[in-house]
Amino acid sequence: MSRDLITIENTGGGELPALIAGAGKRAAWRFVEFFTVNIRNQNTRAAYGRAAAAFLRWCEGQGINRLEDVQPVHVAAYIERLQGERSAPTVKQHLACIRMLFDWLVTGQVIPTNPAHSVRGPRHSVSKGSTPVLASEEASTLLGGMDVSSVVGLRDRAIIAVMTYTFARVSAVVGLKVEDYYSQKKRWWLRLHEKNGKVNEMPCHHKLEEHLDAYIQAAGIEDDRKGWLFRSAIRKTKKLTASPMTRKDVWCMVRRRVSDAGIETAIGCHSFRATGITDYLTNGGRIEVAQKMAGHSNAKTTGLYDRRNDDVSVGEVERIGI
Repeated sequence: MSRDLITIENTGGGELPALIAGAGKRAAWRFVEFFTVNIRNQNTRAAYGRAAAAFLRWCEGQGINRLEDVQPVHVAAYIERLQGERSAPTVKQHLACIRMLFDWLVTGQVIPTNPAHSVRGPRHSVSKGSTPVLASEEASTLLGGMDVSSVVGLRDRAIIAVMTYTFARVSAVVGLKVEDYYSQKKRWWLRLHEKNGKVNEMPCHHKLEEHLDAYIQAAGIEDDRKGWLFRSAIRKTKKLTASPMTRKDVWCMVRRRVSDAGIETAIGCHSFRATGITDYLTNGGRIEVAQKMAGHSNAKTTGLYDRRNDDVSVGEVERIGI
């Protein structure tokens, strides 16, 4: 087996864990295939890679030297320890990864049984998401007050506008090509490639059109239809490359722009998704339409982004007359 195939850089796990490497060539191949064949989403692949590596390292620390020696009690002990350190959703994700990995090894005839099959994770039920959101006024101030004297400023404003007006995930935004911004039925549209292979075509809000047009014209990329829409900058030169921005690039940009605007809320890229959905519903939008716009398969998921009751709660607290 080549070294390239056993270092699985895309899983976030680095070198093969000792328990896998020690189980032989078949186990090593099966482990590689779990991430490269079984998991298509890159973000899930990276998260599961970190989770699998953490569990297998913990097993090694407990003196477990063979993969087949991992028992349900070991998985349960690991999950119990993890619950004292991480949030319930993170613990559930780790357990899901461990179950899926051992199922994959069982079906590949590497081990006889799945030690995680009977282990229960923590209960976790939410009616409201934890993603921080901006008030409509804050979002308007951020977009309206941004320094757009350079093409980088125009780019940053357009990115934030796309996430706000289309409810797009940052991974879909950085994956946009110039050709994904197109004219149809006398309006401009965006073709967003969301997770799980979903293609979400959204008409552009008139303000989003203005921001995108200004950026594309300044960048001079309107004829490069196959090129990336949002391109990385060459350090502090305020000039763009032909390469796409990464999710981390956008996150750093958002944190910088929010700080410059004097906004204290610790928001990230996903906050604009929640901000846009909340503002849409506040202005009379329907939850089933918001679900379609956000690319959710379930309206309950969309409801987690509905933060209209936050302001009501604050107002009620102020009724206390002490």
